[in-house]
Amino acid sequence: MSGLEPAEVRLLDVARRAGVSESTASRVLAGSRPVRATLRDRVLESATALAYTPNPHARALARARDATIALVVHDITDPYFSEITRGALESARASGRTVLVSDTGRHPALELETVRRARARRVEALVLAGSGSSDAGTSRRLATELRAYERAGGRVAVVGRHLAGGDCVRPDNVAAGRLLGEHVAELGHRSVAVITGPGGLTASDDRLAGLLGALAASGVDAGHVQLASGAFSRDGGERAAAELLDAMPGLTALVALNDQMAIGALAALRARRRSVPGDVALCGVDDIPVARDLEPGLTTVRVPMAELGRRAVELVLGETVPVRRDERLGVELVVRASTAQPGRAQPGRAQPGARDSGDEPSGPRAGDGREGGWSR
Repeated sequence: MSGLEPAEVRLLDVARRAGVSESTASRVLAGSRPVRATLRDRVLESATALAYTPNPHARALARARDATIALVVHDITDPYFSEITRGALESARASGRTVLVSDTGRHPALELETVRRARARRVEALVLAGSGSSDAGTSRRLATELRAYERAGGRVAVVGRHLAGGDCVRPDNVAAGRLLGEHVAELGHRSVAVITGPGGLTASDDRLAGLLGALAASGVDAGHVQLASGAFSRDGGERAAAELLDAMPGLTALVALNDQMAIGALAALRARRRSVPGDVALCGVDDIPVARDLEPGLTTVRVPMAELGRRAVELVLGETVPVRRDERLGVELVVRASTAQPGRAQPGRAQPGARDSGDEPSGPRAGDGREGGWSR
């Protein structure tokens, strides 16, 4: 621990801790001239540990005329984050705020640097949208930056389960996985494969935990469940689905932990002339806008993406409270034509016990943490 508050930290303190000259530290932080990689890493680690910023946030807020919110997303091209951004923009517009959107490309180091820059650029509030990292070191470094930002007067909210702190609004990802597991098991599937998404993200971990728990509770042998990881993208889903089809040719149900991966999985199944849902039932999570327009329509779990963005902005602009708020929004199963009982599919029709809903949720709703107020 440095013993210094962020407003007290000087460039000289950063240089001394890193064991370099003040001019070297200045060049690294300004990016004005090349510096050896070993020196650069030492200076950046020192700046992070001391929560150093060249423009103290509190003074900046006092001078600021226009309130600004920084919204940091993992991938703006992903419909999940596009919908969150839409909701955040709507809420900010209603409050007369401007939103600056940054895309980290799912790189934790870039997310950390973006937070540092937002603090230096005098933004009133910060919203981090996207699953938190389950890596303790990554979360600790991010928490250091967020605490410094909050001590200087900034407000923080995160979308998704984060270990780094800040007020939180998140979908009930455990419930999302559980709803899919129950649905697949109720249809009679016992040979199930799962595209899990990238490792180290809390959203993937939570959805997988809910899914596996529901399958186990329904009597599905864990030895009959095959897992493959992939990027949260269409191409990641296609590659992972091909891997699963090679490893488990007899699978009858394929669960992707987001809709983008499910779309890629559908392409992989078609390439191998495996019909959906006749040969393989397919489902995803999120209910992105295109899910209803696929052929067949995709069974999925609806996540209130735009509402997540709206609520996050409301948190950072609302009343300050002494405890960290953690609000979970409910999710809903939406049954479409991509799932059916093994070997008994009738294309375009829902199976007994499930209603093909089109745009409307047809299954259970789970995990709405707003019932009865904040869940902490």
